[in-house]
Amino acid sequence: MDIILHLGAHRTASTVFQHYLCENRRELRKHQIGAWCPRHTRDGLLRGVIALPGSTATPSVQLRRARGRIALNLRQAEAKGLRHLIVSDENMIGAPRRNLRDSRLYGDIGQRMARYGAAFDGRITRVVLSIRSQDSFWSSVAAFSVGRGHKVLTTDDLDRLVTSNRHWRDVITDLACALPDARLLILPYETWGGVPEKKLTLMTGLATPPMNYAREWLNRAPSLAQLRQALRDRGLDPVKLLPEGEGRWTPFDPAQYMALREVYADDLFWLRAGADGLATLIEETGIDKTGKTPLSSQTTRGQPYGIEERRMA
Repeated sequence: MDIILHLGAHRTASTVFQHYLCENRRELRKHQIGAWCPRHTRDGLLRGVIALPGSTATPSVQLRRARGRIALNLRQAEAKGLRHLIVSDENMIGAPRRNLRDSRLYGDIGQRMARYGAAFDGRITRVVLSIRSQDSFWSSVAAFSVGRGHKVLTTDDLDRLVTSNRHWRDVITDLACALPDARLLILPYETWGGVPEKKLTLMTGLATPPMNYAREWLNRAPSLAQLRQALRDRGLDPVKLLPEGEGRWTPFDPAQYMALREVYADDLFWLRAGADGLATLIEETGIDKTGKTPLSSQTTRGQPYGIEERRMA
């Protein structure tokens, strides 16, 4: 059975993809495709992979128990005749609010994913990570977090995000080192965010994926109006904390936005140049020109994956 980890990242339409998988689970079963989404993974299945503070069991004991639990569920999936199992949970790589507190992207992804690799007994075949331009990523994370009770970012907070020396390239490098035997595919949110059925084709090779629930948009970041109301509900004055206007909250000034976009351009340039052989950037959402599905091409890291890739000279 092919085990595929879909890791998000957060704010890259991961909830849309998970909803699509869950609502089409009966149809996918006909094609021998199964999915573990948050309603499954967060119901105790992955408990202990990341050591729980305050537990009477040591981290190694917690991991051993999780490994046994996962192995049992994998055997059950195989007994059902599944050929592909997608495990989709963006919290495996960390939490967006911690990113805000640390002013950096997924600082402990390497340690976390090494434990997940051990928990799945080294059976992970592919890892899919979506990335997003840092200006819109941090804006969406900030809005979503404020809506959930996080403080409104100050000028100093925003400056730290802009000047952070940790970018998607570092996240991808840590991830590749943690799971050296898995193929690592990188999907830009700007291309792949709204097409869950094409993500499914990329991951499994299913040529005619279902279109039911493929165009629903879920878990959007709250608008300025919604954020103002959330602050009022907490007894805070939104006039002092948020700008005027409607629509999406854009906390960065023009110079900061330009700096963040330049960093993302650098990340994409590195990926297009081969990512030091660590990962493959997928920027096209169709099957290749020969009519083959993405999995028709046997590849290694950094090599073409059966989909036309745009590369810079």
